[in-house]
Amino acid sequence: YGYQITGIGNRTTIADGNTWNHEHIALLGRALTSPEKEGHRIARHLADYVLLWTGGGGDDLAKSPHLARIANSVYRDMCPNDPTCRSFGFASQGVPTPKMAGSLLYKLHSHDLVPGVQADKNRFKEVFKSKYGKVRIFKVLSVSKESKEWVADPKNRICDAPGSWFCRGQYPPALKKVLDQKQDFGQLEDFNKKQVDDEYQKKYFEHLNDPDKAHKEGQKGGASSFVRPPKEQVDELQKRENWQDTPYTSELWNLIDANNIPMLKEYIIANPLVAHMRSADGRGPMFWAHEYGRDKIVKILRKVGVSEKHKDSEGLTPLDDTEIF
Repeated sequence: YGYQITGIGNRTTIADGNTWNHEHIALLGRALTSPEKEGHRIARHLADYVLLWTGGGGDDLAKSPHLARIANSVYRDMCPNDPTCRSFGFASQGVPTPKMAGSLLYKLHSHDLVPGVQADKNRFKEVFKSKYGKVRIFKVLSVSKESKEWVADPKNRICDAPGSWFCRGQYPPALKKVLDQKQDFGQLEDFNKKQVDDEYQKKYFEHLNDPDKAHKEGQKGGASSFVRPPKEQVDELQKRENWQDTPYTSELWNLIDANNIPMLKEYIIANPLVAHMRSADGRGPMFWAHEYGRDKIVKILRKVGVSEKHKDSEGLTPLDDTEIF
């Protein structure tokens, strides 16, 4: 939407629909589809605000799997072993996969709309939301003053001629560590290049035609550490008015019922708040883990601070209905 924002709002943008620079789009894709903390580390050197098209339909969240694939074509660690990035998308019933659930774009898109989803208040602040929720704008906090000054300095602009208005942009030095990880992408139709990344292209189409193989390859590796979410956010979820049946609680119940520990771990690592969600009857992951005797899942939930003393709508705790002895 950069053309419209620049033309109507007279604001500079870094995403204007121009697809000539694939690597630039990949950098933006990386910022938006990376975990929130990593996305902020990039955004604070590029922009003051993040604008999102929200409200369902073909909004930015619906488009985000494609952003992840573009990012991975240049930054190969985004979706290890899978060029199609099947690990970033929707699992079922509109529930995001763990990788999507932890992304910056998802956190901003679903901030205060989906139970348990909030943008980090130390990194982003919502400053605008349109009447029907179609547009949301977040201010980037802790923007790098050094990077802003460097970009604004005329001597750091590469112009086609002295005094020209046409000047090729440069990224601030603070992004060098990120940019050093990129691998310039050679598209199949780029006949001017002598070398094209044939192996990547081959793997992309293999996975495109064999989703099961793509899923298995994409499961390799990944994050492995658990983090306790902020106490104030956990306390908010425990309020009775926030107990509700959602696709998220349904998905969590299904994972615990099936004892799908690997997928459950991915969800909790991506967004530890999901472990504290509660359905309309006040029950949640810890209740279900005790009910079905899932002792390993109970240990995982304890690591992210889920209490075994909370009571459901009938006044029972997880320990009152446990099959773990």
